[in-house]
Amino acid sequence: MSGSDAMSHNVFVYGSILEPAVAAVILDRPADTVPALLHGYHKYKLKGRQYPCIVPFESGKVNGKVITGVSDAELNKFDVIEGNEYERITVEVVRMDNSEKMKVETYVWVNKDDPSMYGEWDYEEWRVNHADKFVEMFRKVLEWNKNPNGKKREDIVKSLSDD
Repeated sequence: MSGSDAMSHNVFVYGSILEPAVAAVILDRPADTVPALLHGYHKYKLKGRQYPCIVPFESGKVNGKVITGVSDAELNKFDVIEGNEYERITVEVVRMDNSEKMKVETYVWVNKDDPSMYGEWDYEEWRVNHADKFVEMFRKVLEWNKNPNGKKREDIVKSLSDD
């Protein structure tokens, strides 16, 4: 990622992309991360899905990581992975290592009243049970994005996410 003409972004991740192997599939390199906290949101499980979502919640807070130094092309890959169920927005997080505030991009669940949201999503449980599958799923989605060949993104995700 060289060249001063490319925009550099910071992306707050809180779910499956916390897993280094998953982030590396998206970025095509190891992610540079710093731990961070997002105030004013809550992270939920989604019924029938293996990934979480966040929505605004006044007293909520979400632990995650900021992936730093993300190029425009890499940010586009995040958009492809997250699909149309998420909206990319700019939020402010607090770095856990030095308490600095920073503006970052993150992905918020579009349907803020989704009845399938419940409870708390557990990263460790997900990592043990699903991380390998997500590495493969994200690889396939990014391959599909280069050459859709008549298929829909949802078909790729569904075929790989069924347990």
